[in-house]
Amino acid sequence: IKDDMLEYIGDIFHHFVDPKKRVFLGYIALSIAIALLWLVFFKKKGLKSAIFKVFDKKILLSGSAISDYKMFLINRVLMLVLSPYLLTQLAVATFLYYSLLSLPLIGLLSFLSDTPAIVVAILFTFVFFTFDDFTKYWVHRWMHKWPVLWALHKVHHSAETLNPITVYRTHPLEGILFSLRGAFSQGTVISTFFFIFGDKVDLVTILGVNFLVFSFHVAGSNLRHSHIDIKYWVWLEKILISPAQHQLHHSLDERHYDKNFGAALAIWDWIFGSLHHSEDIDNLILGVEDNDFNPTSITELYLKPMKEISDIAAESLSSFKSLNKIFKI
Repeated sequence: IKDDMLEYIGDIFHHFVDPKKRVFLGYIALSIAIALLWLVFFKKKGLKSAIFKVFDKKILLSGSAISDYKMFLINRVLMLVLSPYLLTQLAVATFLYYSLLSLPLIGLLSFLSDTPAIVVAILFTFVFFTFDDFTKYWVHRWMHKWPVLWALHKVHHSAETLNPITVYRTHPLEGILFSLRGAFSQGTVISTFFFIFGDKVDLVTILGVNFLVFSFHVAGSNLRHSHIDIKYWVWLEKILISPAQHQLHHSLDERHYDKNFGAALAIWDWIFGSLHHSEDIDNLILGVEDNDFNPTSITELYLKPMKEISDIAAESLSSFKSLNKIFKI
């Protein structure tokens, strides 16, 4: 029993030692190094001052941050229980692959059979990363636009301070939704490439991680949920979301509402009109405008979204019944 318990605890904290996860300790260490370099060389702070800034107790031990840590533990336990029952990318890829086989497309695509394996691997790595990021953009955007989804996503935005663990500050239903998104987006790319290129399909990886995902994390992905407002050049912020841009996405200022939905790439925001460049703001106010929502109450963070969704459903049902009466009249 003791060994089983230790193994279970290890599973809960596995993300910190898994290079496929953003909070892998190696990525966090690199993010800290980048933050210190930014503060010392660009913000002209002394090293001691920079260290105190990075490890600011008011941020890392705030009520909001403590809620993040609690939600990390609860959500990891829930996902360990639920993940075996969720649709996987392999299931989606298998279904789509056999669906493609039933279509008369092989002859039309036969000219691609001679594509060098290295070209296929590079193309697959790029498309896999790009399409996955594209679907993240749209699901994230819908999370802000549709009241039912916003009731869930508001949990994440209720954070009043940001730290790398804030990425786990999500309602479990949102976690399930994003898991399904990943299964469909990744399964679609996998099945399409295997259908076209067969056994030539491979992924360019480092430590078992997609090269582009690895590069994103090494470049400081964890700083997006932090108080270190690193900015990029204007032209680069049209391609990649800077930490400061994502921090603006969490801002309470109306000028920043519904901006910078991108996960890694800013190009989708640029194309679809939701891009907002970083700004020099000393004290960015974060959170949501909801006086009835306590961002540090674990009970409310889990149960209030369900109440809101129930109210929205009841209101919709009431409206539907009213329309029915009108048309019957």
